[in-house]
Amino acid sequence: MADPRIIDITLDERTILWRNADVEQERRIAIFDLLEDNHFAPQRKHPDGYAGPYRVLLRVEEGRLVIEIRREDDSPLEAVILALGRFRRSIREYFAICDSYYQAISNASPQQIETVDMARRGIHNQAAEMLMERLEGKIELDFDTARRLFTLICVLHIKG
Repeated sequence: MADPRIIDITLDERTILWRNADVEQERRIAIFDLLEDNHFAPQRKHPDGYAGPYRVLLRVEEGRLVIEIRREDDSPLEAVILALGRFRRSIREYFAICDSYYQAISNASPQQIETVDMARRGIHNQAAEMLMERLEGKIELDFDTARRLFTLICVLHIKG
């Protein structure tokens, strides 16, 4: 019986050089929310018919995102590799707007905070849609799963 969801997700800690408390909180929330509710269905058919649940490792290697997909028992299934060039602008914009958001929280009016947060969500949503498009035919995701994965992709790009 198919169970197309992620039950465990790990980031390659060797890729992440540094992160502040705000970024760490974003990472924790993204992972928690992702594990609570997600749709993740690799499209490659396996000889034994395995269709989830999955353990996932995310890492960046030579400018590419590597999504290692494993079975529930942690045995390997496949790796999906995506070039990250098309995401660089979204990642940069997301970092910039998050910085503005964290600054606004400490000294801006509620209306200003809401404006920055709406911009942040807009960038996040566009990047999630792009991720879904890039994974089309490889991994079927729902929108919320794509948003949370994009957050984790951003965390992998922090260089200090």
